[in-house]
Amino acid sequence: MLTKYIVIVMKNKVSKPTESELEILTVLWQKGKSSVRTVHEELSKTKECGYTTTLKLMQIMFEKKLVNRDSSSKIHIYEAAVNKEKTQRLFVNKMIQNLFSGSSSQMILQALGNHTASKQELGEIEAYIAKLKAGH
Repeated sequence: MLTKYIVIVMKNKVSKPTESELEILTVLWQKGKSSVRTVHEELSKTKECGYTTTLKLMQIMFEKKLVNRDSSSKIHIYEAAVNKEKTQRLFVNKMIQNLFSGSSSQMILQALGNHTASKQELGEIEAYIAKLKAGH
């Protein structure tokens, strides 16, 4: 019975994206289904990267099941296979554990100390804290 459990856990395990893969996922989350060319052009706006590098990374991401690929036409179309919010939670939880010794309050204090939050952002934070205090 334990063997079945281990197989199920390993089968459902999602690979953690690298920094470069996360940049590609961000483009796909923003633009939706896209060709390699579209993703490459978007990445090129903020960093120097070669088309073949983007292509290879996206092929690797397909193998890792981070993206889905539609190969039914000449131009392959990719879309994110991982949920943005789940991926954000994965990275935030890892960051809290590794950089802030498990203290989410220390992470929040650090983030607010290094970034000037707008009145809208502060309102959202206050509303979320009130919701947590109310037990929801």
